[in-house]
Amino acid sequence: MARSYSVYDVFTDRKLAGNPLAVIFDGDDLSDEAMQAITRELNLSETVFVQPSTNPAYAAKLRIFTPGRELPFAGHPTVGTAVALAERTHGATTRDLVTVLEENVGPVRCAVRLREGEASFAEFDLPRKSQQAVMPLDKLGIADALSLKVSEIGFEN
Repeated sequence: MARSYSVYDVFTDRKLAGNPLAVIFDGDDLSDEAMQAITRELNLSETVFVQPSTNPAYAAKLRIFTPGRELPFAGHPTVGTAVALAERTHGATTRDLVTVLEENVGPVRCAVRLREGEASFAEFDLPRKSQQAVMPLDKLGIADALSLKVSEIGFEN
């Protein structure tokens, strides 16, 4: 089956410069093995497979592959795909766009400035890892649970 794809030169305004990226626009029916095989065949540092998002609030789901494995997130594929989708969706317009892309690391907010259909600027917010809630240490509660005195536990170490 033929696939719709483009190769972008990311982080540059010149052709055949920057960091190349393949964007496969119709990757929703491909197996993990097929995506990995296509990525190896293209032999670029990363290839992105665009799929429908599982959340209607997000523009698309991205699957990012290197020739060796899938990545939960990578900057150059994220910004490059945001540009590719903006140019493909909005054509020869001049506008500023903000979108959210679903990635394995979670949602990633992206912004693209289009000038006559070509991106003149793009950015994304770095995803944050989940953080554990920090709770104050209840020394007396811990000591009671262990049937010990606070002084017998050694909290001061």
